[in-house]
Amino acid sequence: MTHKTSIHRLKLTDFRNYATAALALDGRHVVLTGENGAGKTNLMEAVSFLSPGRGLRRAVLADVARVGAPGGFSVFAEVDGIEGEVEIGTGSEGEGESVVRRLRINGTPARSVDELTDHLRILWLTPAMDGLFTGSASERRRFLDRLVLSLDPAHGRRASDFERAMRSRNKLLSEGRFDPAWLTGIEQQMAGLGVAMMLARREMLGLLAGLTARQDDSSFPSARLALSGFLDEESDAPAIEIEDRYLAALANGRYRDAAAGRTLEGPHRADLLVRHADKDIEAERCSTGEQKALLVGLVLAHARLVATMTGHAPILLLDEIAAHFDEGRRAVLFDRIDALGGQAFMTGTDRAMFSALGERAQFVTVRDSVLSA
Repeated sequence: MTHKTSIHRLKLTDFRNYATAALALDGRHVVLTGENGAGKTNLMEAVSFLSPGRGLRRAVLADVARVGAPGGFSVFAEVDGIEGEVEIGTGSEGEGESVVRRLRINGTPARSVDELTDHLRILWLTPAMDGLFTGSASERRRFLDRLVLSLDPAHGRRASDFERAMRSRNKLLSEGRFDPAWLTGIEQQMAGLGVAMMLARREMLGLLAGLTARQDDSSFPSARLALSGFLDEESDAPAIEIEDRYLAALANGRYRDAAAGRTLEGPHRADLLVRHADKDIEAERCSTGEQKALLVGLVLAHARLVATMTGHAPILLLDEIAAHFDEGRRAVLFDRIDALGGQAFMTGTDRAMFSALGERAQFVTVRDSVLSA
């Protein structure tokens, strides 16, 4: 049985264009409507800061605080979460390069922002992601890693530790310091972390494949997913053997990487390959509408996976979600969102586009940084 996770109260201080704002919610879906630039996406970005990371815009903390504000920003929420009712407060402190993020759970400082995943999982889809299939491999890796993070919070630490070790190796190679003991120690760390990242990504794709294969709704077609660009041939070998092979590849590639000025093999070079399952063509060759439907179907499948694996439906942030769909497909979309059993925040310029939600949603108008029912 899936339990609902929802936000019941949200308060912002000095966040983007909001000097202060408060929103009382009743657990239904939330539809934010208003003109472009009114602050709809900013409000959803504030909700995204109730999860680890840099929010749905991947913003630098110093850029999030309202221009002219005397300090940083703060986001406060009362949540019916995975472990019951909880109060979450997060925000920024400091100035310039010394800005840091703070987090309090029920008024007590948290040891890490990863503690947020004990209380709620937040997934999002924004217009900036519409070009995912035609964009760079780094964008697709980031998208995939966000999917993995929703079920495996340690994945983020593994990725940052790998990047740190890789930078150290690159620095040594650029300086011509080929000390075998030193480089081997760093490369052993990179091998362990890199293979763990690869296996976590593969596991996520396997879990999603099991869900998308059972989708029978042609409104949002299924996608076939695969990884490419890092140890592609090592699909069935034990992890320890894969680590040894990657370690050997790093050792053999030292002079090549030194000449290139970067590490040429690793999880940072992987790419997510996506195909339209029914048509059996690459997603990048699909029409714009088909790509949007594929992406929405993938995000909804992932949300269903999170609900299944955790027993709690995630909170969805869907920015301008209805803009590219006709009335019939919007109705199907809203039914599928509602069937997940969680709370979704959606934005749009026209309230009429969300009429199919009926009483399942709470409508909020955003005008000049002011919220009204």
